[in-house]
Amino acid sequence: MTGAVSENENSAILACTISRDVQQFDLLIEDMETVLGESWGDLGFDEAQAFLQQPDAETLEFIAIALDESDEDDSHLIEDLIALAKARGIKVVLITEDLPTNTLHRLIRAGADEFLPYPLPEGELAGAVERLRAAPTPVEEPEKISRVAPSSHNQDGAIFAVQGMAGGTGASMLTVNLAWELALQKTKKPLRICILDLGLQFGNVSTYLDLPRRDAVHELLSNVDMMDDETLCSAMITFNDKIHVLTAPPELLPLDYVSSEDIGKIIDVAAANFDYVLIDVPNTISAWTDAVLTRAHVYFATLELDMRCAHNIKRLKQALEGEDLPLEKLRYILNRTPKFTDLSGRSRIKRMAETLEISLDVHLPDGGKQVTQATDHGLPLAENCGKNPLRKEIAKLAASLHSISEAEDAAA
Repeated sequence: MTGAVSENENSAILACTISRDVQQFDLLIEDMETVLGESWGDLGFDEAQAFLQQPDAETLEFIAIALDESDEDDSHLIEDLIALAKARGIKVVLITEDLPTNTLHRLIRAGADEFLPYPLPEGELAGAVERLRAAPTPVEEPEKISRVAPSSHNQDGAIFAVQGMAGGTGASMLTVNLAWELALQKTKKPLRICILDLGLQFGNVSTYLDLPRRDAVHELLSNVDMMDDETLCSAMITFNDKIHVLTAPPELLPLDYVSSEDIGKIIDVAAANFDYVLIDVPNTISAWTDAVLTRAHVYFATLELDMRCAHNIKRLKQALEGEDLPLEKLRYILNRTPKFTDLSGRSRIKRMAETLEISLDVHLPDGGKQVTQATDHGLPLAENCGKNPLRKEIAKLAASLHSISEAEDAAA
């Protein structure tokens, strides 16, 4: 049986397939009929969302979501369907053909119970259904996302922004790992650390920490005027109970989707709830860049030893001076610094600093393949390769920032 879900007179609907076009998965149709006879139906993506919220869905044991490479753009809709099914106690089977690995991984992490490749191996669907039926149903499903509670008092947190002077200079990497190293500082009580990923289009903090992007972020950005402590914190996700992240939204948004006042309010509320606020700034200048720069205690600019970064730094300095913005807040961080034995590289560093009239305050070594491996695993460097020289330098920077912050607090 294919087509819309309809209930047989003698049997309830026990399962349904969900796909863009089930006729593209003819082997699935055959296996569903073999396993369930007439006790199943088929729905499109939009129909499924409405049906899963109706009383008729109460009889469903499972849904079988069939996808191929054409469905990659609908992956966030599929995540919502999986969440809706799990909330109603309905098991989920993913059946995919040529779906990109990263998309498949995200959908499995969203809560799918079984995964089967298409074309379906003989007997695999029957085996999956048998396993689903044998699995115990939990009395109460714990919440997947650890909620972030607002602070009980005004934190007046320190704000550190990080912006790359060109693509690939390590801004997001530094933001994530600096936040983690700050969270590891020894204090009388645990520090409250948060990351704000303001890369509304291609923000990568969620990838670095293997966190899902949530629709709650888009909702927050859509109505910042109504935001309060609770709203901001509820849109965040906790990573390993140490750092709290406002990820980039699931879909691409124009940079002017939010105003300078909106960004300013988000930063102010975050600073009132956390000891340290780290902001991953996209490597573009927008209408709200001034809101970040004026609020940041330190504005880190990551760069490499190349002409593109040199040109961009020169243009950035001219732009900030023209707008009378606090240029003195910028601290330049050289990533992938040449080794001490590379005399030519050391000479180029000196010439760049002199030509641009800047001070290269921090030199970060090349972390090598371990940096990519840590990113692929969704872990900070300290958790994946603690002895990496890049990790050690970031740890020193975190310790220095924390020491300065403590000294300022003591003097206040």
